[in-house]
Amino acid sequence: MAGMAQRITTADVAHVARLARLAVTDEELERFTGQLAAVLDHAADIEALDLGGVPPTAHPLPLANVLREDVARPGLPREEALAAAPAVEDDRFRVPRILGEAP
Repeated sequence: MAGMAQRITTADVAHVARLARLAVTDEELERFTGQLAAVLDHAADIEALDLGGVPPTAHPLPLANVLREDVARPGLPREEALAAAPAVEDDRFRVPRILGEAP
């Protein structure tokens, strides 16, 4: 973290806080400067890795589509579906005009 302290200062953190319109105390500035320096150090460690032979991935494990085939099948017959409805009108479900009102 000592190497990053030279790259980010409390003035930098105060400037970003001011841009974000955040009110921070001097104690918070010191704490946030240390925390942000640690994050930037970690990012620098990752940036230093040689990833030339690593293919881009969206997931660390190979995944296959686990869904079933999309095959058309006959649906529920209209009469059977309407038999369970609380109200039916003209071979359709009857619902209130405005939700929350009685039919």
